Amino acid sequence: MRVLVTAASKHDATGEIAEAIGQTLSDHGVEAVVTPPGEAPGPEGFDAVVLGSAVYAGHWLKPALAYAEEHQDALAGLPVWMFSSGPVGDPPRPIEEPADAVRVAGEIGAREHRLFSGRLDPTILGRGERLIVKAMRAPQGDFREWAAITGWGTGIAAELGASRARKET
Repeated sequence: MRVLVTAASKHDATGEIAEAIGQTLSDHGVEAVVTPPGEAPGPEGFDAVVLGSAVYAGHWLKPALAYAEEHQDALAGLPVWMFSSGPVGDPPRPIEEPADAVRVAGEIGAREHRLFSGRLDPTILGRGERLIVKAMRAPQGDFREWAAITGWGTGIAAELGASRARKET
């Protein structure tokens, strides 16, 4: 079982989530290839795909959207799980699913879309981003819930194992 895990990340927080999902899949015997969308191969040759993106101003990043659009037909023929990363704070805000993700999930028939909390570290932001964060009074910190992320990856591995067992019988 081979799975492509690809996620667009601006400041690497979402990339770290993709890495954790890939590691979780590997820990459960699934071969996971983790790479950003701009470097990712097409989904052909994979048994499933996990596609994700950081969310900025309520939207997915362009590399993830471009990957989904370019490979829409192939993705529609595979099991696909999607995730977004972005809400910050305790409780995390905003809680709405990004419209881009909802649209893409519908177009490719994704099995699930999960929204994970993100990280906001102003020391790695550009000047413009820092000004926006300050104006919005966005909470700073790492709000990613690693247990939820690895739990989700474990669930994907279990579903893939069940799918493989059904194919073998």
